Amino acid sequence: MAEPQGDALALVQDPGATVAEWIYVVAAPFPTVRDSITMAELERLWREAEEPTLPIYVSPATEQAVRTILGEPGANVRIFASSEMMVDAAWDARPSLAIIPFDELDVRWKVLELNGASPLRPDFDRAGYPLRVGFGLAGGAALDALESVAGPLPVSNRDPARMTTVVMTGVTALTRATAWQMSRRGATFPANDVGEWLRSADVTHISHEVAFAPDCPPPSPDLNVLIFCSAPANIELLEVVGTDVVELTGNHLLDAGPEALRFTLDLYRQRGWRWFGGGASLGEASEPVRLEQNGNRIAFVGCNEAGPAGDWATTDRPGANPCGADRLVSQIAVLRQAGYLPIATFQWHEHYTPRPPLSQREAFRAAAAAGAAAVSGSQAHQPQAFEFVDGAFIHYGLGNLFFDQMWSTAVRQEFIDRYVFYDGRLISVELLTAYLEDWSRPRPMTPDERAAFLEDMFAASGW
Repeated sequence: MAEPQGDALALVQDPGATVAEWIYVVAAPFPTVRDSITMAELERLWREAEEPTLPIYVSPATEQAVRTILGEPGANVRIFASSEMMVDAAWDARPSLAIIPFDELDVRWKVLELNGASPLRPDFDRAGYPLRVGFGLAGGAALDALESVAGPLPVSNRDPARMTTVVMTGVTALTRATAWQMSRRGATFPANDVGEWLRSADVTHISHEVAFAPDCPPPSPDLNVLIFCSAPANIELLEVVGTDVVELTGNHLLDAGPEALRFTLDLYRQRGWRWFGGGASLGEASEPVRLEQNGNRIAFVGCNEAGPAGDWATTDRPGANPCGADRLVSQIAVLRQAGYLPIATFQWHEHYTPRPPLSQREAFRAAAAAGAAAVSGSQAHQPQAFEFVDGAFIHYGLGNLFFDQMWSTAVRQEFIDRYVFYDGRLISVELLTAYLEDWSRPRPMTPDERAAFLEDMFAASGW
């Protein structure tokens, strides 16, 4: 980089005089199964001088910055000036990699762990991370003038004070065999293996489809029971996983009657939890949850399309928020115009297939087109496909979280989606995968289970 002339300001790579440190991530197109790479492998791929084996995409500025760490680029390195062209080219060239500044991530990338570390994680330790570059500034008078106008320059492109993580989950119904296991093994038993995934988020979403009822009968493992309620003591499970926001779009909310749902809302209110997609009246049920965390303004909205109509809220009865004709789409547009990043959820008609039907795709796409940052299907007992539309991430169905379906491999497979927001954008979605045991307890998938599951779901997505 050029030396400054006179009082001119210049950016210089000089770890000895660092005023800013930039974090770079190794990424791959979203439909990539592999989760990690070592620094040794990255260095080898970067420097390969012979025939290209795995393309690595970078911008000109990134190539300049990381060559101080990785050395001279070889045959695999592809330089693209446009971020949009780069992600498109990488998708077309799969398998492929990219090296990207953390703050320039796009939701269509998948961030790979580098030597076991990911800058997406709350416990990320920058000190031991190999892809970090220190920058200094030369030209003191110009620097003083710049800071007098713009304020202090950023010290990093990964500032935890500008980052928010949201965990989205699928079906929770603390009833039937799940509740029976909880009565035998303790209310927190289902969270034994995935509780930390949920607790570690800044905002933890739970879609609880049933009401707590003081007179709920003792649970039975009989899977033919289709009238649901849950004992109030079972709310301890939702407490221990760090619930912040409860979705109420489920179609069993009124199985125990309207008073049970009102009682449930009181339990949530006492704990300071917010809820959306349902409520004490139609007005409350249609009200979004708006929150701001680390400067990121996020809103949750949701509705029930599947019915039954007797489960929907009215002006004087609690229940789920009915979708109606474009009601949710209009609400999303208003929220986006107000500066919020909407997360839209649907309780759609159940389809035990990974590929959603056309009606579901059209509704989810309309929500994305209206301005949703992400659209999530809360109805699915069997996980469903993904799509990117108008810059939004769509997951048509996550599968169960805490619910007793174990009659096939497909209904035991689960997604927990970890959204990462940074500086007012959704920059990444991390797919956590689990497998249900004991009618109640999801556990992290083994590497082989996860690889097979992701391959199937990416194929169902048309990728």
